[in-house]
Amino acid sequence: MELLFLGTCAGTPSKARNVTSIALNIQDNRNISWLFDCGEGTQHQILRTAIRPGKITRLFITHLHGDHLFGLPGLLTSRSMLGVTEPLTLYGPAGLKTWVESTLSLSGSWLTFPLEIVEVSGGEICDDGQFRVTAWPLNHPVTCYGYRIEEHHRPGGLDVERLRAEGIPPGPVYQRLKRGETVSLEDGRVLRGADYLGRSLEGRKLAIFGDTAPCEAALALAKGVDLMVHETTLEAAMAEKANARGHSTTEQAAALAKAAGARRLIATHFSARYSIGDCQRLLAECQAIFPATELAYDFSLFSLPAAIREG
Repeated sequence: MELLFLGTCAGTPSKARNVTSIALNIQDNRNISWLFDCGEGTQHQILRTAIRPGKITRLFITHLHGDHLFGLPGLLTSRSMLGVTEPLTLYGPAGLKTWVESTLSLSGSWLTFPLEIVEVSGGEICDDGQFRVTAWPLNHPVTCYGYRIEEHHRPGGLDVERLRAEGIPPGPVYQRLKRGETVSLEDGRVLRGADYLGRSLEGRKLAIFGDTAPCEAALALAKGVDLMVHETTLEAAMAEKANARGHSTTEQAAALAKAAGARRLIATHFSARYSIGDCQRLLAECQAIFPATELAYDFSLFSLPAAIREG
């Protein structure tokens, strides 16, 4: 599993950064991607990556400000022009359904795939058996959510060599043992699935914030995550201005990561006033409080390896 940043600028694009969009690439046999926000120009950014529009199965909008949303109609219609028929589920605040349907209707656009639009109001919004996603309300001038993605624990691999050494041929028994079941064989032996499974894999946890000033819900959203993505729109000295507009500073994001017990913080959503060089100063402000902070640039890629758990 990996996070690919398609845009890291706040409000308006700069020469070096596009506006917000993040891809969560789920590297399993499905090879699918989920998008978080879709600012103007996101589909142009996607063209410079290995992401395939037909493999984007879920798209989460944090709020309805343009720098997080205005790329959505173009992505939807281009997906159709490519002949994609795979369904897409779109999540976001109330008003998203009306906005999308009005935009498509007034522009005479059409879709070749089923589009489900889910307007969220907090709490669990989806669980596909591998990942559970919850939405958390934040502090911004318009309704805005952060998303917490929790991977279910995965059992360890089946010790096939041991089973074969014990004279147990491949078949339905293997599947039952892999599920952790206890199996009685015809020769009287009783096999416990747990005895033939390796150490399980700890489910990974991510928190992807929308725009927000410090708020009470943020701590619960980010509690104990392996990776936290948070805006750092302005530097610490501009806290009053940032908070008044529903944004956070470097120090505020870092302090939250520390209080929540996050393992890593990815700082993003920088004001266009900051050059690439300036952002190193913003990174230093974060790291002074939370050393495990990294800076996101457009096309930055962050891997989330699975953790092994004793058991």
